Amino acid sequence: MKTLLIQFKSLVLVALLVSATFANAQKAEAPSQSYDLGAKINEMTLTIGGVLVVATNDGLVGIKPTESQPVFTFNNFGKLKPEETNFIPGSPYIVVSQGATSGFAGLSKTKRAVIDYVQGKVIFNSDDDSWNQIYTCNVMLPQNKLVVSGIQKIGDKFEKMTPKVAVYDLNTSKLDYSFFLDKPGRVGIAKDFSVTGTPLLLKNSLIIPTAQGLIAKSHSGEDLWQTKIKGVNWMVADETEKEIYGFETTTNGKNTRIHKIGSNGAELWEDDRKVKGIVTNFEILPQGLAVVSDVAGGTGALGAKSESKITMFSAATGEDLWDKAPKTKGYVQHFYIMEDGILFGIESGGINKISFDGKPLFKKPLKTGENIMVMAHTPQGLLYITGEDANIVNLETGEEVWGKPLKYKRAASVASTFDAKNDRYLIAADGKIMAVDANSGEVSDLAKCDFEEKEDPNHMEIRDTGIFLSSSQNMTSLAFDGNENYHTYHKSPGRSTFGKIVGGITAVASTAMTVSMSMKAGANRSAFGSVNDLDSYNDYGKEAKRAADMFAGIAGASFDYLSTRFKSTAATENAQFILTKLDNGVGLVKVNKDTGNTDKEIVLNDKKPEYEVDEFGGFLFYKANDKTIYAYNLNN
Repeated sequence: MKTLLIQFKSLVLVALLVSATFANAQKAEAPSQSYDLGAKINEMTLTIGGVLVVATNDGLVGIKPTESQPVFTFNNFGKLKPEETNFIPGSPYIVVSQGATSGFAGLSKTKRAVIDYVQGKVIFNSDDDSWNQIYTCNVMLPQNKLVVSGIQKIGDKFEKMTPKVAVYDLNTSKLDYSFFLDKPGRVGIAKDFSVTGTPLLLKNSLIIPTAQGLIAKSHSGEDLWQTKIKGVNWMVADETEKEIYGFETTTNGKNTRIHKIGSNGAELWEDDRKVKGIVTNFEILPQGLAVVSDVAGGTGALGAKSESKITMFSAATGEDLWDKAPKTKGYVQHFYIMEDGILFGIESGGINKISFDGKPLFKKPLKTGENIMVMAHTPQGLLYITGEDANIVNLETGEEVWGKPLKYKRAASVASTFDAKNDRYLIAADGKIMAVDANSGEVSDLAKCDFEEKEDPNHMEIRDTGIFLSSSQNMTSLAFDGNENYHTYHKSPGRSTFGKIVGGITAVASTAMTVSMSMKAGANRSAFGSVNDLDSYNDYGKEAKRAADMFAGIAGASFDYLSTRFKSTAATENAQFILTKLDNGVGLVKVNKDTGNTDKEIVLNDKKPEYEVDEFGGFLFYKANDKTIYAYNLNN
């Protein structure tokens, strides 16, 4: 009897354990898609198109969470190092590189491939397209073209030794035209025609910077002109494409030479212009050429300080138009072209404005705290917010609109927004929310903001239900009088967690800026736009709309897809995703912004989960094991 009783208790215990396990299993949501990649996963990258690109020991795999199978698998080059995969900003393209180029002689074989991760197509593969060695491989936007230079496998003996350039249409994956940079089999000493920088694709021509000079060809490959200007790294043309500026880094790598060339190849300046430092911003204006260059500081007590130089050159002659350049005393962080001059903010603190003829427009440079996070155009003037202070500046005089700046302890992040209903600015810092009257500048403490884990709010927005603030683990909603509607906190799983969230909205903002750069002036330009266009300070969906419009302006099915994606409502408009500790392990929760309630829980069954969240599309990608990716739909 005793034995039977023991067996019965054992059966009951087993049944209870099974029941508990079953109950816990029911709490764990099944993934909407599962992908067995068949090779060890080394790295995951979430693209702006919502496609997860996974680097494995075999190559690259693209995962679109709405499809049960990978959209592409690229194993042609085998395992890739991180530096061999380049995601072209603001585009659906990945450029894969393998092998190091060793000059014109090309002693080592180099390979390139271009993948459209949205359509899952390999658009270009140097092996398949008969290239033996690739020198350069550049995606041109908004033209949606690919310009390749190198040595081809096909042709006669001399053709296989002569550098060649080819232009491909990225929308159709077809060759547009190609040409040799030198005459194959030319008698005499071989010259180095290696490509030294990024080509410039114009409406009727293509200009190639080479070690022998600039070479211009028509779109049919016919010779147009050639100059002896060597070593150009990048170029930009004015709107008419009749004036071209070439930028050459000096041999010591510390300074830049600027050349001006006409559409017929003629040098339009008597001599090039040398600029201290590396050019980071170049604006072609009716008043002249505005140039920002960054100068790296020297070592030792007598070493020069690291700072930016701002110069205005005559477009006609290249002469310096300013008797005295404005002092920056640091790197330029914000740079805006306005109707009456140039407004700029310094990373180490300070805002100034100078006219196009070099005269100061502010009575004196405005002193601010370090790290200017926000420079926004408001009805009262220019609002600036740093990690230490905030104020509104009169754009005519440079005087502070508020009697004295709003000061607070130095913070890594400061959340702010404009409450239009109550005509006030709201700024969260120092553990409280401060309200600043838009007209009088009077400051009052609206509410305390004590976030757990000593977090600072990094996001604030106005909603129908009140004022919403959030950080990584905390969310709070306040009524407009400052009373708390709710506060919810989800404990972080630990500092060692590898998981990270890639914000869709942030991606859109960086995308817009980067594409603007590539459209206007090439990879070395750093454009921040016009201050008169900074009206998105309090508009949640403004950047997404700008991105949608930008993508719509480029021909191609993949850009149509990107445009449609960013015209849709973001998954984070009404919810926030937080990684936290759940009853059954580490997981992700979807929390409603208006109520603070948890709408969804996904247990990841991993103390250190590796994952990516497409906050715009509303999908979670989770590395379930070394070879498997799970996808979860967060919208349901």
